[in-house]
Amino acid sequence: MNKEIEATKRWLEKIVVGLNLCPFARLPFATGRVRYVVYEGTDIIPLAKLMVREALYLSQTPAEEAETTLLILPNALPDFLDYLDFLEESEWLIRENSLEGVIQVASFHPDYQFEGTQPEAPENYTNRSPYPMLHLLREESVGQALENYPDPEKIPERNIEKMRRLGIQGIKRLLRE
Repeated sequence: MNKEIEATKRWLEKIVVGLNLCPFARLPFATGRVRYVVYEGTDIIPLAKLMVREALYLSQTPAEEAETTLLILPNALPDFLDYLDFLEESEWLIRENSLEGVIQVASFHPDYQFEGTQPEAPENYTNRSPYPMLHLLREESVGQALENYPDPEKIPERNIEKMRRLGIQGIKRLLRE
């Protein structure tokens, strides 16, 4: 296994699943239904093509085999603003490939910063990952998970509160472990 996938799995285990930031992540992670794809390049044209291929793959593969895909970008889009531009492009590509309502894209980046926050605000760590990533999710699975989870609209505010209580030092300690 390569180092990017290992770092991503540790981050999922310690932060996303460990802190229950995404209550829907535990089962796919524990059952090995997360697909990890590393894009080593820096050019966004091949990245866009790969993202579309992965979205199509996910839409055509049974959820029991691959529930979700993390497209890990160790060399591409290190600048957060460039990443946000590509994220907008990826959403357009989903629509253009008739995948709207089938696949959605969630975003994670090492420098993730919510609008109106300071760069080191604890809440930014709810979306900070070891590498820039595009998380491809099945809309059907998200819908099913939301139906069975109490107050799903409160997940972001619970996560922000959790990260604030943990504080920057606590978050960084978890990330080092």
